[in-house]
Amino acid sequence: MNELGELRPSQLIFTFGIGSLVDLPNMSAMVMGLDDWDTRYCTEVEEDRLVAAVQKRLGAQLSKLYRPPIKLESMDRDPAAPAIGVPVAPFPRWMRCSICDTLATVESGVFKLIQDPYRPDKTEYVHQGCLKSQGSRSPSAFSVRFLLACREGHLTDFPWLDFVHKGKVPCRPATLSLREFGASGDASDIVVKCHSCGEDRRMADAFDPDAAFRCSGHHPHLRLVEHDCKEQAKTILLGASNSWFPTALSALSIPAATDKLGKLVEEQWAKLMNANSLAKVGFYREEQQNYQSLIPLFGEFSDTEIWAAIEAKREGGQKGAAPAEDLKTPEWQVFSNPDTAAENRDFKLKRVAPPKGFEAFFEDTVLVERIREVRALLGFTRIESNADFAEATMLKDGRLTRLCRESPKWLPASEVRGEGIFLRMREEVLLAWQNKAEVQQLQQEFLDSHKAWRRLRKLAPVQEGFPGIRLVLLHSLAHALMRQIVLDCGYTAASIRERLYSRQPGEDGGPMAGILLYTAAPDSEGTLGGLVELGDPLTLGRHIQQALESMRLCASDPLCSEHRPDTLGRGIQGACCHACQFSPETSCERGNRYLDRSVLVNTFSARGTAFFE
Repeated sequence: MNELGELRPSQLIFTFGIGSLVDLPNMSAMVMGLDDWDTRYCTEVEEDRLVAAVQKRLGAQLSKLYRPPIKLESMDRDPAAPAIGVPVAPFPRWMRCSICDTLATVESGVFKLIQDPYRPDKTEYVHQGCLKSQGSRSPSAFSVRFLLACREGHLTDFPWLDFVHKGKVPCRPATLSLREFGASGDASDIVVKCHSCGEDRRMADAFDPDAAFRCSGHHPHLRLVEHDCKEQAKTILLGASNSWFPTALSALSIPAATDKLGKLVEEQWAKLMNANSLAKVGFYREEQQNYQSLIPLFGEFSDTEIWAAIEAKREGGQKGAAPAEDLKTPEWQVFSNPDTAAENRDFKLKRVAPPKGFEAFFEDTVLVERIREVRALLGFTRIESNADFAEATMLKDGRLTRLCRESPKWLPASEVRGEGIFLRMREEVLLAWQNKAEVQQLQQEFLDSHKAWRRLRKLAPVQEGFPGIRLVLLHSLAHALMRQIVLDCGYTAASIRERLYSRQPGEDGGPMAGILLYTAAPDSEGTLGGLVELGDPLTLGRHIQQALESMRLCASDPLCSEHRPDTLGRGIQGACCHACQFSPETSCERGNRYLDRSVLVNTFSARGTAFFE
């Protein structure tokens, strides 16, 4: 095993998770499944509500969330230290010589792996037998950039032998080459040739709409082949954005304890949860005093009191072993009543007046001075994404690709700490707006678009999961505010994330109508206090006013303002585009769907649907 590079824990949830391809300097590698992970070097993340929601989807056998394995700094100086990290394997298995264009697999013996223990980024495959190389150094071999994938999550090497022989019996053994004739990199300029029989073929044929490839049912991250896949495989490029879409769930940590000892036990539960006797509590106290001699955490409490608090916490968790998978109702209740919310080092709320000038539309603003979010990776899809919050908890969509061969007992997770602003709309004003005829018509257009989107992806029933026009309003306002904060306050676009609370009266936990904007980056930007400062009534009112003004006119108008929800299933958006409403995918809870700036203000093509007249 050899170290190849570094990734942040959050990248393993949203960017380079299990089953994805990591583009290393000299090769491409696939992140392997949970069966190959070594959990001895993982740290458990404690979040009961998120575990309960995941259990509803993946089964009761799942009981833990782990951070990815992290190597200690002391291990860098120890040459005998074990290899600690996330396991990867070379993929695709076909490689091409950079000098002679020879095409072969890594198992063929044509290419040799050269490892550099001091420079992991220099690890590469070389072609030692290259006839065109000059000098003593063997030329590098790089991963080919053509793959096959299907909507069921399968990914496999491109069938070079069958492709170049055009359905005939392929030569075995065969000597292949992949040569580019031109500098554009276009598929029509790339030719694969079999030197054993002289057959050749241009790669443009692989992207022909009539070209049908049978899916082999290969899950390389699991070393598993499913032979019953009925989907047709499509040719994709290495590094294509549709090769991996994560499906993740996240939950905000809400404290339950109100007394000081209970809060300390909750904060240290990741360590205390393994205490099974009073003697173990005493050992833990000594350990804490050795490392924190100046400020012992539990100095004013006896071992008996600590043990009683641990048992109370454990019994409370067992009584609520099967809570509802609804993650947002407890959060909404806390944000709606911030004065009664418990506080700890990861959660603190403060109520202030509504935004200046918008008192008729909003309730009191809640400043979230401290917040902790835990994110877990459930699975992934290929070719098409279904990763928004509502669909992640649905039990009927079986297209999600699993992360291990058997039912998982744990999932990879990450946690971030930061701050935020919670805005709550006045229910009576919102209901009056929803009852307008123009708004009802727009809601019907979004419903038709929602049905077409699900019908195209073979999801039934087609009307299930429609969030209604209320969410379109909240979602569009959240994106407008995020863009305004990014432009005016210096945050990066991916540093601010939204969380939407939208339910109609009569629904479980409803009515809800609120948005939480919070810092989502695990770096220093998350805790500097800049976002909370924007919650001042005068400052926030100015930002909302500027955000709404920017929504009146788009750089793509009049095309943007005239765009209506699509009925062909390609998307579920109204008047919005990259120039006015879209946000980074890690910041948006709904995959940039259910957006329309005409529900906020009047536009060129407005039909009386503006909420802020």
